[in-house]
Amino acid sequence: MNVSWWRNNEALLRVLYALFLGQVVSFLLSLISFTSSLVSNLGVYTPLTLSFFSYLGLALVYGSIMMYRRQKLLVPWYWYLLLGFVDVQGNYLVNKAYQYSSITSVTLLDCWTVAWVIILTWFCLGTRYSPWQFFGAALCVVGLGLVLISDAGVGGGGGSNPLLGDMLVVAGTVFYAMSNVGEEFCVKKKNRVEVVTMLGLFGTLVSVCEIAIIERESLESVTWSAEIILTFAGYAVSSFMFYTLVPFVLKMSGATMFNLSILTSDMWAVIIRIFFYHQKVDWLYYLSFAIVAIGLVIYSRTEKDPIPVPVPAVENGGDLNAQYQVLGGEESAESRNEDIAL
Repeated sequence: MNVSWWRNNEALLRVLYALFLGQVVSFLLSLISFTSSLVSNLGVYTPLTLSFFSYLGLALVYGSIMMYRRQKLLVPWYWYLLLGFVDVQGNYLVNKAYQYSSITSVTLLDCWTVAWVIILTWFCLGTRYSPWQFFGAALCVVGLGLVLISDAGVGGGGGSNPLLGDMLVVAGTVFYAMSNVGEEFCVKKKNRVEVVTMLGLFGTLVSVCEIAIIERESLESVTWSAEIILTFAGYAVSSFMFYTLVPFVLKMSGATMFNLSILTSDMWAVIIRIFFYHQKVDWLYYLSFAIVAIGLVIYSRTEKDPIPVPVPAVENGGDLNAQYQVLGGEESAESRNEDIAL
């Protein structure tokens, strides 16, 4: 009888499990935002170094799995180099934004990734969207525009230069979108462990090069303490878990439930700002959150069926007629957010 009940309710259980994982991922995203903001508040302005340990952890853990399997690359290394480069830039710009803007603004503006993903998938992957999806995306842009108005001085967004911070976040979401579209293709077409391993490896190499050029003096000036080390460790662990769990949510439930799940990270950010930083949150933030929520619901609820898009093979001897399943209007992870797919 119990076995029969489980079988009859298998679909419901999968939905509940995906919802649970989605909220775990959302909470991890809020922890990433919180630790990055806390590092800036401690006077440490090393966004590249902050991300470096996350990439290193991914490369060591998943690289060991690849070596144990004696697995050959299914995608040429230079594509992963490009993928690692754009992902590092996205993390750098968003982490840098915490020096100038509040955690609430950064997490809300991270939703700009949706708009950029629509543009990139339209031109690069041939995905087509319905008028309702464009309407939902437009609502998101309107809601995020309220954050810019508030941070420009109407409501006071917090931070030393909130408008500059907002611009850094928007720029970072462009790189996140490029990274997510590339990761989405590689994950659904190739091996998930390989994608995360190579992203970690090349993310580490790109971070080291940029740290030596951009961040060396800032890193040398840091006076390390137990609090700073623990904050770095918290960011690295949260980011590692986020990179690990996001692919499972995307694979189980697709972008619809994922987008709705990570939306709650914005409310976690508001809670953190109120209770940890003891800052007032302007009423425009709540209005912005409501508009973004409505926009994302409309955007996600009107997703089309998967559209097969022909893509060229990326390896010698590959099938040139291989089809890549694109979910219409799908926002991949790395939806600021950091979204990666395994």
